[in-house]
Amino acid sequence: MKKLLIPLFSLFLLSSPSVFADDISDFQIEGISIGDSLLDYMTEDEILKEIERTKDWYAYLEANKYADISFNKDFRTYESMQFFIKNNSTNQYITDKNEKYTILYIRGIINFIEDFDGCIAKRNEIVKVLLNMFPNAQKDESVFEYGSDPSGDSIVDTVVFAFDSGTEIDAYCVDMEETFRIKKNWSEGLRVSISSKETTNWLKNY
Repeated sequence: MKKLLIPLFSLFLLSSPSVFADDISDFQIEGISIGDSLLDYMTEDEILKEIERTKDWYAYLEANKYADISFNKDFRTYESMQFFIKNNSTNQYITDKNEKYTILYIRGIINFIEDFDGCIAKRNEIVKVLLNMFPNAQKDESVFEYGSDPSGDSIVDTVVFAFDSGTEIDAYCVDMEETFRIKKNWSEGLRVSISSKETTNWLKNY
């Protein structure tokens, strides 16, 4: 049975010994796991529209090797979800159904607009639970400038749990300089992600 990785109340229900592990392949965000088919949650038309909308977002990373798909619905915990799936140069992913639109990265998003302290408080609660769940994972903390803001006034405060398998869980808060955020019409706040080994390596070139 798959375990839920969704803050906060559901996390505290995970108290059996089987939860304390070093592999996240069976964990979920909003009931969705790495390795699931995105077709189980979106139609093919919805996916292809998202691929087209975001096709230039990561063009500088290995020829846009992955497609970025956003998914908005009435989730239990998160306001929206984001996924990476394998892509190809034509943005028309056609392959065997068993491999079609396989999810390789999941991110849950909760907005904290101009409430960085609130975001950090929620993030720290999640980190506390993850520490108990994954005592053997390598935990790294860092604060760095948000690369898309040339002013240097926007930051990311992150805690990463790295596993021997190459997968990662990342819980972080984005705090943008407000003028920049409004100009871009972007959101800020909490992001919790599960990343497969291949997307973890890909994003390290971000």
